[in-house]
Amino acid sequence: MSRTGNKSPQAKLVILGDMGAGKTSLVLRFVKGHFNEYQESTIGAAFFTQVLSLNEGTLRLDIWDTAGQERYHSLAPMYYRGAAAAIVVYDITNKDSFVRAKKWVQEVQNQGKPGMVMFLVANKVDLADKRAVGNEEAEQYARENGLSFMETSAKTAENVNELFYDIARTLAKANPSRQAGIELHSRTQASSTMSCCFS
Repeated sequence: MSRTGNKSPQAKLVILGDMGAGKTSLVLRFVKGHFNEYQESTIGAAFFTQVLSLNEGTLRLDIWDTAGQERYHSLAPMYYRGAAAAIVVYDITNKDSFVRAKKWVQEVQNQGKPGMVMFLVANKVDLADKRAVGNEEAEQYARENGLSFMETSAKTAENVNELFYDIARTLAKANPSRQAGIELHSRTQASSTMSCCFS
C-alpha cells in the first residue's frame, strides 16, 4: 500500500476461508509454482510477497495467508483491516466451507476497508465429480454481493495465476492514485520473493 525508495508500489492482500479449503496451496502454487498433496495447516498466518508486471508497471502483492481453524478466527481482523483486496476461498466438495465463506464475506464487508476488492474463489475444481456446491449458486451469490468470482485448482494450477493477476489489474484500475493506496510506475525488471513467518 506504500512506496519506499525504488521499490515497487505494494498492496496488501489477505486470503480467508475454512481450514482445508486450499488457501495455502493456492498461494504456494502462485508464488513457488508447486503443489503439496498434504499441506500442513497454517498456524496464525503466513506471509508471502510477489511482484507482478502489469501493462501499467509493477505491483508488489503482500499476501497474508490466514489460518482457517476456528481458534485463530479472532486474529483475522488484524490481517484484513487495511487490506486492499481479499480472497475468500471455499472447497467445492464441501458445502460447509461455502457456508463459512459467506460468513467471511459478511464480516469483511462489515469491518474491512471500504472499497476493498473481493474475490470469491471456488477451489478444487479438479474434484468436480465430488462437487457439493454448484457453480451457478456461487456465481449468483458473488454477483448479489458485489464480488468477483473464479473457480480454481491449486493442484492443476487452473486459473491460479489468472486469479492473482486479475486482482492486481483490478487494484490498478480501481486505485490509480496514491491516496487510494496504489500507485503503479514503470519498471523494467521485476523480481519475486517469498518469505514466511508464523505467529
